[in-house]
Amino acid sequence: MDTAADGRLARRLHGLLQRTQRQYAAGHDRPLGGYLAAMAGFAAYTTAWATAVRLRGRPLPDRPEPWDVVLTSVATFRLSRLLTKASVTSPLRAPFTRYVAPQGPAELHEEAQPEDARHTVGELATCPFCMSVWVASTLTAGQLLWPRATRTAMGALAALAGADTLQLAYSALIEKTTGE
Repeated sequence: MDTAADGRLARRLHGLLQRTQRQYAAGHDRPLGGYLAAMAGFAAYTTAWATAVRLRGRPLPDRPEPWDVVLTSVATFRLSRLLTKASVTSPLRAPFTRYVAPQGPAELHEEAQPEDARHTVGELATCPFCMSVWVASTLTAGQLLWPRATRTAMGALAALAGADTLQLAYSALIEKTTGE
């Protein structure tokens, strides 16, 4: 192919992508390019840790142990909320988000910055459901590469989730009994 044909193909592809984004968005601001970049980043990330697991020669289990699934679930929940909602981790999110208001005990409501690149990262940084995909992947990698240390950390996160539950239950009980 010659350079002129390459240029025409690139323009056609660019036009197709632009039309697809306009049609999909239906008048809303949907940063599909940013989402595509996030998906590519996630694919590269999981490929890197999967390669590390393979190079270390660690065998993969035939299936996950039920206890590991439960522990990973609770640890993923807690770490995802810590990263995306906790007041103390807001400096990590600040370059990509805007503070809106408090949201629950020791949590914040923030919104993604409107700029394209910041918007995608801001959505990821404020969405515990979105973040949980990355956290679960990281914890899975940790279990395969450093099982003892990872399970210890996940145990601490599970204990924190349990403590949070008890704090909320205690506060609800106090409020119910005293009316305060």
